[in-house]
Amino acid sequence: MWGLVRLLLAWLGGWGCMGRLAAPARAWAGSRGAPEPSLLRTRRSWVWNQFFVIEEYAGPEPVLIGKLHSDVDRGEGRTKYLLSGEGAGTVFVIDEATGNIHVTKSLDREEKAQYVLLAQAVDRASNRPLEPPSEFIIKVQDINDNPPIFPLGPYHATVPEMSNVGTSVIQVTAHDADDPSYGNSAKLVYTVLDGLPFFSVDPQTGVVRTAIPNMDRETQEEFLVVIQAKDMGGHMGGLSGSTTVTVTLSDVNDNPPKFPQSLYQFSVVETAGPGTLVGRLRAQDPDLGDNALMAYSILDGEGSEAFSISTDSQGRDGLLTVRKPLDFETRRAYSFRVEATNTLIDPAYLRRGPFKDVASVRVAVQDAPEPPAFTQAAYHLAVPENKDPGTLVGQVSATDLDSPASPIRYSILPHSDLERCFSIEPEDGTIRTAVPLDREARVWHNLTVLATELDSSAQASRVQVAIQTLDENDNAPQLAEPYDTFVCDSAVPGQLIQVIQALDRDEVGNNSHVSFHGPLGPDANFTVRDNRDGSASLLLPSRPAPPRQAPYLVPIELWDWGQPVLSSTATVTVSVCRCRPDGSVASCRPEAQLSPAGLSTGALLAIVTCVGTLLALVVLFVALRRQKQEALMVLEEEDVRENIITYDDEGGGEEDTEAFDISALQNPDGAAPPAPGPPARRDVLPWARAPRQPRPPGPADVAQLLALRLREADEDPSVPPYDSVQVYGYEGRGSSCGSLSSLGSGSEIGGAQGPAEPLDDWGPLFRTLAELYGAKEPPAP
Repeated sequence: MWGLVRLLLAWLGGWGCMGRLAAPARAWAGSRGAPEPSLLRTRRSWVWNQFFVIEEYAGPEPVLIGKLHSDVDRGEGRTKYLLSGEGAGTVFVIDEATGNIHVTKSLDREEKAQYVLLAQAVDRASNRPLEPPSEFIIKVQDINDNPPIFPLGPYHATVPEMSNVGTSVIQVTAHDADDPSYGNSAKLVYTVLDGLPFFSVDPQTGVVRTAIPNMDRETQEEFLVVIQAKDMGGHMGGLSGSTTVTVTLSDVNDNPPKFPQSLYQFSVVETAGPGTLVGRLRAQDPDLGDNALMAYSILDGEGSEAFSISTDSQGRDGLLTVRKPLDFETRRAYSFRVEATNTLIDPAYLRRGPFKDVASVRVAVQDAPEPPAFTQAAYHLAVPENKDPGTLVGQVSATDLDSPASPIRYSILPHSDLERCFSIEPEDGTIRTAVPLDREARVWHNLTVLATELDSSAQASRVQVAIQTLDENDNAPQLAEPYDTFVCDSAVPGQLIQVIQALDRDEVGNNSHVSFHGPLGPDANFTVRDNRDGSASLLLPSRPAPPRQAPYLVPIELWDWGQPVLSSTATVTVSVCRCRPDGSVASCRPEAQLSPAGLSTGALLAIVTCVGTLLALVVLFVALRRQKQEALMVLEEEDVRENIITYDDEGGGEEDTEAFDISALQNPDGAAPPAPGPPARRDVLPWARAPRQPRPPGPADVAQLLALRLREADEDPSVPPYDSVQVYGYEGRGSSCGSLSSLGSGSEIGGAQGPAEPLDDWGPLFRTLAELYGAKEPPAP
């Protein structure tokens, strides 16, 4: 019924619009004919009011929504009405004769709220416009056909537990597609369908708030709230939509920790070392995350000395561990209290505290088989050196903690006493020497003594025993090094020649304090002065030492101050040398002596070497004479004269003394005139020896003497070897230049004397030889 009324009002509004436009139409029509005597009015534009059509209306026939009419239309059928624009001809149709406008189908305001159309009135015969075109609007009138929806739902929100009443949780928003400017179709009201009495919602804004205080997360952590939005202002007949809001309570530190039991009992073996885990304690805290983190501590002093407690990596459990070694025989149980405290405390919830709790802990120490325990952690013993085997060094002692009356057996680990210097009594641990000890060879001996229970060989313990070898005065002092020094022949009396250092291998003290004593008396060539610091100064006395060829040997006596006193004698070699003005040595070598006793050590070694070499040559020669060499056969085709000549001739005593005639190989031009008498041979032992040259007069010079003897040996024809390779340098008379060998040449390469003929004339084969003799290169063309 209400819809029909609104349709009627819209139709009447259309006619009212047309009536208001009739007068302007007549004025426009009158202007085309003769002027009327009446007063003319100014023409207005042809403006149409809005037409309305109700959405979703579906009748059996097209619905009339308005009518167009012009004053020029006399009802004669000459006026034709035209309609153009949005939906013209499809959605909206017009009766050309009457101007009635109908809607042909149901419209949806949410799809299109209005249509803009253009109305025209033309002459039916000529299509001449009778009225100017006029634009008008057809609006789709809204009805409540869309329920509210929540485009962002479902919602999730979080609010801290224990929040006050009215704490905002979240705001929900619903949308209604109906026209908010027309009626109450889009006026929404929010209500809570599910979630009471915990939450409420603002009817106009949709803000969800807490409705009760002290909501506890530990009791209920999550709530599901259903919110409804209803249009038409919430009145009956309106459409509605709903959504869900999942509300989670976030945790706050509102619960103190609590031990589930008041007493914890643990046990630990006495052999457990520091850091061994004894047990775990956990105080319960229903809070989450950082609000449940805890720190543990031991309140009693006796417990904190033997044990320690710490928090695990998750911050929840307390780890009880051993802090120091335990002993069942000393104490068998420990009782103490442990406190658990929240590390993070919220001041807003202090009224719910205190945020800590205390529990009692009892730890029982269990007995375990233990190895023997030595009375000391380490032993330091001492024994003098050079004592007879069996000398008492000291004693070690160990007891069985489980059974103090049980016997213990002692031994020395072999690897700690490889030299077997000590022995130990197995029953009482007495250590004695097995060999005499020498402090200068080894001061400390580090032994490892093993103590074992007789009834349980697996129970054993070790201890380190350091034995120090004490010093005795058993080493005489000696010079720190061999001293071989010199003094200038121009030195003044009292001049320092050398500082002498002494060395005593005994330990520092009286045993190592050394005194020096040198030559005494007016005939002493040098003076020794004790510096009393382990050194002495060798000085030139008031009168200088007489010059001599041989070095001076200065005896020095060294004494220590030990008990008993030990001494030794050493010698310092001092040579008298010629020195330069700046004090450097010019020469310390003595002149050559006539007697071999005056020769230096180097000269004597050279003479002995030469004599040994000569003796070796003689022995070799004799051995070669006694052994006959095998004949070397020379093939005829290999008998080339430039090769080495081999022949079976052993020298003296052979009847075939002529052997091979090599006179043809000698240069006849360079041969020496033959000596009178039978020719001498170089391959046999001559009967006469060369006369020995006399030694030059004067002091003996070893170098000159050796050179003289060497030259005699080189020129003596009577010394071996007798059989020698024949060396020849003659090549025959076929060449005009004679022999090319330099062995028999009278000139040297590069000398002034050259060959008789120019070497440049000999051709390219002799170019290298010409360059060696210094021939000039031919000038460049």
